[in-house]
Amino acid sequence: MDNSVRSRSNCWESDLIGYSTGCTMEQRKAPRVVFEKGFAANMMAIDGTWRRPCTMLDVSDTGAKLSIDGSVEGLAMTEFFLVLSSMGKAYRRCQLAWVNGNQVGVNFLKPGEKKK
Repeated sequence: MDNSVRSRSNCWESDLIGYSTGCTMEQRKAPRVVFEKGFAANMMAIDGTWRRPCTMLDVSDTGAKLSIDGSVEGLAMTEFFLVLSSMGKAYRRCQLAWVNGNQVGVNFLKPGEKKK
């Protein structure tokens, strides 16, 4: 059995008996930076029709995890801007990757890149 399979099975066993050995099976493309208290930001529609405050929980070169303040029901969230400054000069174009309650995962789109 190779090391990756062995460490994966050891992680499962520790979870089954109620404690964690601290092993993680990170599958991300880029390492993440986690903000202890979060980073205040805003989500804004590509066409500017809606805006929602959010907190960036973690970030990498390829995406971020956000906690959204308020309801997102009925919003076209497939693609939007993540505005990182109050003046709107620091932003990233995002594509929605996943939703879990009030948390969402986003992939950053590069200029000229089409959504998948």
